[in-house]
Amino acid sequence: MNTKRISSKWIGSLEANEIFVFGSNLAGQHGGGAARVAYAKFGAVWGQGVGLHGRTYAIPTMQGGIETIAPYVDDFLNFAKSHPKLKFLVTEIGCGIAGFTTKEVAPLFRRAIDDNIENVYLPESFWGWIEFYNNI
Repeated sequence: MNTKRISSKWIGSLEANEIFVFGSNLAGQHGGGAARVAYAKFGAVWGQGVGLHGRTYAIPTMQGGIETIAPYVDDFLNFAKSHPKLKFLVTEIGCGIAGFTTKEVAPLFRRAIDDNIENVYLPESFWGWIEFYNNI
C-alpha cells in the first residue's frame, strides 16, 4: 500500500496550497461542525453546498442515505486529480451532524488510494476502514 496521506483530526489553519474538505448540506447552510469552521475560517460561501469556494471544498452529506454522497465524492476525487498542485485535507465528512459512521463513509474514498490521487489526505479513521475492506 502507498504511504498514508493523513489529514489532521483538527485543522485550524491552512498552508497556501491546502484546501479544507468538509461535509455540507445542499443548501450551503454552514451552521455547525466542520461546515461552520469552513465558513468562519476558510472561505466557504453561505448558500453554496457543493464544490470549491475560498479555501474549501464542500461535499454534501445531508440529503439522504450513504449512496447519495457517493457521486459527490467521485466529483471531488476527479476535481482533486485534475488540480495536483492543491493539497486536499479531508475531514470526517458525514460523521458528525449527518450521522454516518466512518465505516460507512470511508469506502467512498477508496479510489483516492486505488488511483493514487497523491494530493488527497484522508482522516486516519478512514484509512483504517479502507485497509480493512481491501483485506476482505
